[in-house]
Amino acid sequence: MEGGDRSVPLSGTVKWFDERKGFGFIEQEDGGDVFVHFSDIQDAGFKTLEEGQKVEFEVIEGPKGKRATKVVKA
Repeated sequence: MEGGDRSVPLSGTVKWFDERKGFGFIEQEDGGDVFVHFSDIQDAGFKTLEEGQKVEFEVIEGPKGKRATKVVKA
């Protein structure tokens, strides 16, 4: 197993995001979808994402699977 725990930002596109419910999914550039919660969006003010928007993020393993964190608009 490799040492270190450095996270490399990934790129993706917002597949959909429901601002009323506060969550959605990001499609990763290398395939697969990742859950995103509004609390993981690094933005001032109202935290939301638009369908088709390009974002950068890190992935963590949450209790229900992979989850995007430190999400920033690209």
